[in-house]
Amino acid sequence: MLEHEIGVVCGQCDTYSAMDKASCPQCGSALDINPISGDSSQQEIQQGRGVLDQEGRMEQARHYVCPRCSTPVPSGHKFCGNCGAEVPVPVQQMQTDYFGAMQVPGKARLLVVRGQEGIEGVSYGLSSDTHGVGSVNGQILFPNDNWVSPTHATFFYDQGKLWVRDEGSINGVYLRVREPVPVTTGDYFLCGEQVFRIDHIPSDQAGPDSDMTYFYVSPKRPSAFRVVQILEGGLEGIVYCARGNQVRIGREDNDLNFAEDIFMSGNHAIVQMVSDGKFSLVDNSSKNGTYIRLRDKQELRHGDYVFIGHQLLRVELTS
Repeated sequence: MLEHEIGVVCGQCDTYSAMDKASCPQCGSALDINPISGDSSQQEIQQGRGVLDQEGRMEQARHYVCPRCSTPVPSGHKFCGNCGAEVPVPVQQMQTDYFGAMQVPGKARLLVVRGQEGIEGVSYGLSSDTHGVGSVNGQILFPNDNWVSPTHATFFYDQGKLWVRDEGSINGVYLRVREPVPVTTGDYFLCGEQVFRIDHIPSDQAGPDSDMTYFYVSPKRPSAFRVVQILEGGLEGIVYCARGNQVRIGREDNDLNFAEDIFMSGNHAIVQMVSDGKFSLVDNSSKNGTYIRLRDKQELRHGDYVFIGHQLLRVELTS
């Protein structure tokens, strides 16, 4: 059975302390666990930290993240100090889940940024050598996410570095791209709430019938590849055959447009052909990122975002 302790994480240096400590043993900062008012919260943001935009506040989240204003809410608080929104009761009763007595220096943790189970902001300390993720098996469980396989993925350390590996799950593991990444036909990627696959153009099977009559069709135009939208259940949705050497995806003024997808940026991503059968997936500075489905194990860096099912996890490497 895993050992759990309830404590406080210092807001200045992230050092874990027992509940009876009044100040951080590492940096000496006061460990204030009392609810704060909206005015004092705003004053704290203005003084010393600078004005943070929504993404900045999300990056600093260590526990529950208010879904209304994206402000981090310290453990034990019943209301958001910024907008006053009530913290769900299940979250109030949850504590940071550590796989040991406390966070181990040099190890990592995962922060749930977005999910379907009402546990946004909860973090999982990765203090063991391996940590399985799934709906049934593993140390990190998402039993109510139908897109998570029973045994879905594994986070593990190898030579002091953190890696993630897909364990043959149905829906795979998606990593947010930081720079253009090489892709090939058969690769899946994610923009907004849309899943796509890069395909080659099927071979030309056109020909006359037995009586030498040709089937009446629209005129063909040359195309090097196509991008296919994948619908729930694995069905194919929109299919776009590239007119040149790239396909642009976004909400408007692109080759593939999804105006009703609130997580899609105006000009979100580009699939660029770089040579015969080889392509590059480029995120166009989108707000919510572009994600590539991993074919093999992948080393993770601080600040990486990983989708497992409908759970968006942020990787935090500690020192």
